[in-house]
Amino acid sequence: MADETGIEVSAATRDRPPATGHPRPADRAGDRMGTTIRQLVEELAEGRPTRAGCAERAEQARAELASVLGTVPGKEAEAKARGLLERLGARQDPSAA
Repeated sequence: MADETGIEVSAATRDRPPATGHPRPADRAGDRMGTTIRQLVEELAEGRPTRAGCAERAEQARAELASVLGTVPGKEAEAKARGLLERLGARQDPSAA
């Protein structure tokens, strides 16, 4: 890999000595999952849509609405719908209360 980045952790976490005969916590996580922390982070990053991907999906949704409704909602309608969806999501999430 030509351009790598690091994952910053607190000094206490980084310098924490492993228990005698035990690997460091990051090593144990990789062993349990059959992967490395690097691979886990890469999988997480690759699984999330990019801004361009989100914009493309939004455009596809607008096109679908236009084909079904015969019109595309305006910016005001989109903002209202977004607010409603956020409120509904907050009601379903007990930690958001």
